[in-house]
Amino acid sequence: MDSPRDPASPAAPPRGTEWITTPFTTALAERLVRGALDVERTAHGVLPHRLPARARAQNTDEQVARAEAMPAGVRLVFRTRATVVELAALRTKMAYEGAPPGPDGMYDLLVDGRLAGRRGVTGGNVLLMDLATGATKTRQGPVGAVRFAGLPAGDKDVEIWLPHNEITELVLLRTDAPVEPCPAGDRTVWLHHGSSISQGAEAAGPTATWPAAAASLGGVDLVNLGLSGSALLDPFVARALRDTPADLISVKLGINIVNLDLMRLRAFGPAVHGFLDTIREGHPHTPLLVVSPLLCPMHEDTPGPAAPDLGEGRFGFAAMGDPAERDTGKLTLTVIREELARVVEQRAADDPHLHHLDGLALYGPADCAELPLPDQLHPGPRAHRRIGERFAAYAFAPGGPLQRRPTGS
Repeated sequence: MDSPRDPASPAAPPRGTEWITTPFTTALAERLVRGALDVERTAHGVLPHRLPARARAQNTDEQVARAEAMPAGVRLVFRTRATVVELAALRTKMAYEGAPPGPDGMYDLLVDGRLAGRRGVTGGNVLLMDLATGATKTRQGPVGAVRFAGLPAGDKDVEIWLPHNEITELVLLRTDAPVEPCPAGDRTVWLHHGSSISQGAEAAGPTATWPAAAASLGGVDLVNLGLSGSALLDPFVARALRDTPADLISVKLGINIVNLDLMRLRAFGPAVHGFLDTIREGHPHTPLLVVSPLLCPMHEDTPGPAAPDLGEGRFGFAAMGDPAERDTGKLTLTVIREELARVVEQRAADDPHLHHLDGLALYGPADCAELPLPDQLHPGPRAHRRIGERFAAYAFAPGGPLQRRPTGS
């Protein structure tokens, strides 16, 4: 258990943080981090990664590098009697030239599984991207801090869910009572891979993304490998899924293949087979659910690519393809849903633990009419909750494809 004089911890908060210090300082370490596949030591502290070092070394795409360093589903988990918790962190927030600033990343505090606070951190860096050229530049900023006070007295399990939409370097944790890691216990681990919607784009906070909501409702422990703009059937991602311990697995595929115009129908089916083959090398009998895309009207019958659209003073997206190009093998969401259903049906004859879910059952035409996509691509906060509820009710229910394993099994 850490003490006020822990020699491995900084003696005082970093310069520039605006907080009231508390007596117990804890250097952030892997033992307190859950939901990450790697933790990198940096000059400021530790940087959680959602892809392992081997996968990162094989990646050449800056979009993937940014997305995997945004800690969607990653949280600090510890047991304490503290009533005040302060976390110092250095954030790197994305911004776009000529576009309105996006919302700040949030830190969600849970006490014994219940949301007890949501705050943003101060300071930090800004990574500014030119949408016309793709060029980026970074404005440096100071380490900031977030503070939660008034927590209930007595022993309790505390989780701090990190922002799903900001790169986050963890510096130190300060509390008014010692902390210790929570025992792993008999947790059912759900490993999920998908696109920016799975990462949490447009969600209100890190516990409000649809996978986090579904995990809470299903009573499972989430490892979220949702990668914004980057669910592209990359072999290094398949190997990361293969090598990550998990009791339940789902992959949500398709939208990024279309909006990047990455491949044609001839390549898509074999690529899906290869992706699933790799996962099965490490998880031959694990329940595996393949989810096809949610409704996205601009890409239902119009191929990609998608491009940023600043029309009417709002940041959004527009499909740039020609519907007539479907005859040449260009992919649309309608085509991808049909192909994913075909691939899973073919494989399921020899793989009874493989399942398929049509994404329209999670968010379809009626949902879009009631809760339209704010930027023509990503569901908003209320839709995230609805998608999470529907996924949990289908996948984690008794007899569902991702039924939670019995305690002690």
